[in-house]
Amino acid sequence: MNIELATAALKALAHETRLRLFRTLVQAGPEGVCVADLAKQLATEANGSLSFHLKELSNAGLIQRRQVSRFIYYSANYPEMNALLGYLTEHCCAGAACSPTLPHCPPTP
Repeated sequence: MNIELATAALKALAHETRLRLFRTLVQAGPEGVCVADLAKQLATEANGSLSFHLKELSNAGLIQRRQVSRFIYYSANYPEMNALLGYLTEHCCAGAACSPTLPHCPPTP
């Protein structure tokens, strides 16, 4: 992963609705969730707004979609999610675990 991909992924996640969508899809597992069920789980309508947020997450590579008959299912893109986590971890505290004992890492509250 490079900085441009990481920035796009973080930008997509920097919205409450998209973060809730992504968390729901991560928890759902590889089979994913159809749009109607996603809307129900998030207590929202399966409308243009939901589609917009799904598109943003998809464009960032964090989720993927598949069509089964007339239903569209979304699922988390786990390899991309793990690549983002790896990128963030690799560049945090020079790859070492952040802890208060490392002089260049701020203590956690």
